[in-house]
Amino acid sequence: MQNVTESGYAISLAPITPDMQINREKLLSNRRLSKRQKDRIQAIQERRRQRANLKQTFNDEDLTNLQGLGQETLGTVVTNFGTQVDIEGSEMPFKGQIYRCHKRTNLEPLVTGDQVIWRHAEPHGVVVACEPRQSQLIRPDNYGKLRPVAANIDRIAIVFAPKPVPHSNLLDRYLVAAESQDITPLLVLNKSDIVDRENQADIDQLIDNYRSIGYEVIVVSAKTGVGIDELQRYLAEHTSVFVGQSGVGKSSLLNRLLPEANMQVGPLSDTKEEGTHTTTASRLFHLIGGGALIDSPGIREFALTHLSQEKIINGFIDFRPYLGNCKFRDCQHDKEVGCALLQAVADKKLLQTRLMNYRQIILSQQER
Repeated sequence: MQNVTESGYAISLAPITPDMQINREKLLSNRRLSKRQKDRIQAIQERRRQRANLKQTFNDEDLTNLQGLGQETLGTVVTNFGTQVDIEGSEMPFKGQIYRCHKRTNLEPLVTGDQVIWRHAEPHGVVVACEPRQSQLIRPDNYGKLRPVAANIDRIAIVFAPKPVPHSNLLDRYLVAAESQDITPLLVLNKSDIVDRENQADIDQLIDNYRSIGYEVIVVSAKTGVGIDELQRYLAEHTSVFVGQSGVGKSSLLNRLLPEANMQVGPLSDTKEEGTHTTTASRLFHLIGGGALIDSPGIREFALTHLSQEKIINGFIDFRPYLGNCKFRDCQHDKEVGCALLQAVADKKLLQTRLMNYRQIILSQQER
């Protein structure tokens, strides 16, 4: 059988099975692509997006000979397993159903929340293109490479608890990450049932500090149900992501919001009172009261090495009225004469802990 490629060359093509296509893509992934090839691949993916949105039949030469593949349709990544992803169909006859899919080799890495174009097949479908992301939560991995955590989210719920002991520096890192990507943050104190005389004052002060800045703080308990209705109302009609240290009860909260999720819950470490990891991959869930929620693996540190100093300081929303008012243009907001931030702290218009956290973040950036 002969076919003509876009470059005008005639080649002989035998029918290709889905398994053969996967092996072919593995071989292609081992070779380097030229700029021209990359541009061609990007153009093909853009045509796929346009044709799927217009409900047109797609017959690109790369896929016409694959047997058993359905037409292109829209879907959402609900879980990413690396080489494979689970896709929730967005259109009939697949709407609301979950399908395991391979992804084409030349696609960028997918994350939970990505909107994609995919084609149904048995036993696995194929993701052929990814829609542009409206937003993404990213962080550097242990090697300094940026890794997206979730895509197309418009709310970030930063969960903390009396135990493990909350640290404002970590909370501020999450807040800066959210602000730098224009994602609305919410602070959620979970495990309010274990607030006692020993930690009551510190917890109350922490909550008062962030509320005074202008952040919304919801106090809940996954165990007793306190505040769950308020949290559900906040999450409704949005796509949100839970972030926070391991052990703060993100999975327990999800189980309370959506009992059928049946997420595994782990205890605190007996020695360090730190959380044990129970969530190993981000997953998207639809909440009963409306909205979608992405549960992400817990992390004990949230690096901001991908952000510039300007991005970081603008991520402290309470600093913004004073930025640009320092005596010296290159003010480091440490001990300089005429520093507007230092003066605001002295006048009790800014929290000293916030300025200290900013300095610690900048210092950690410089040490890397």
